[in-house]
Amino acid sequence: MITVNNLTRDYGGGKGVFQVSFSIAQGEVFGFLGPNGAGKTTTIRHLMGFLRPEGGSCSINGLDCWKNAPEIQKSLGYIPGEIAFFPEMTGLQYLDFLRSYRGLSHTSRMKELMERFEVDARGKIRKMSKGMKQKIAIVAAFMHDPQVLILDEPTSGLDPLMQNRFTQLIQEERERGKTIFMSSHIFEEVEKTCHRICMIKDGKIAALDDPQTLSALYSRSYTVTLPEEAAALDFARDFQGTVEPQNPRQVRLTARKTLEEIFLHYYGEEQK
Repeated sequence: MITVNNLTRDYGGGKGVFQVSFSIAQGEVFGFLGPNGAGKTTTIRHLMGFLRPEGGSCSINGLDCWKNAPEIQKSLGYIPGEIAFFPEMTGLQYLDFLRSYRGLSHTSRMKELMERFEVDARGKIRKMSKGMKQKIAIVAAFMHDPQVLILDEPTSGLDPLMQNRFTQLIQEERERGKTIFMSSHIFEEVEKTCHRICMIKDGKIAALDDPQTLSALYSRSYTVTLPEEAAALDFARDFQGTVEPQNPRQVRLTARKTLEEIFLHYYGEEQK
């Protein structure tokens, strides 16, 4: 459904994206991780048709993202990392404007999302909190039931309760076969929803796999020797280890890294 092939845009000074390639199947939720300046937003802007590639290409549903952007966006939902509204509109006026723009004759999905995220859309957007603006953006992205969603930090500014409701929404859309590209700094959100995770560093792909494989790749095994067999059995039960058949006093443990720990493995030095 989404294909990025050797995408390149060089801003100079090592900034940009360089021969980035990946593909996303229909019905897949794809997590895109990286620190600020790694190339996430640049990649997203190419997918949205806002930037023309200097090299390579990207397509959605077989259509070139630059040449066919208007057609692609008919069935696309988008949450930008930096949201820009019409500040003098009320939230409801803005959503009604989008509904009219997209030719939606009904408001059922819009109202359902507003209720789910407790959106008070009566006031002017310029007076809304960051969290309320983010909720408006979520409703705007999902209200036309798009087949493809591109989400850049979609839960920024939301409290934990609303973050959890958003995770539930993504899981539901995943079950419905939607294709979702999601950039996020909320590791738990990514682990719960994404089939595969791509990490980008300095504009290049650093890792790309499913969460379980990434975790296993960086797992570590340890052998602990206990004084008695009974103590080994208790230790294995408490710490989910395995008693070694050759030596019943020894317990083998496997420590798997979390997604956050794997992220820090790639980017920790840059953040010091």
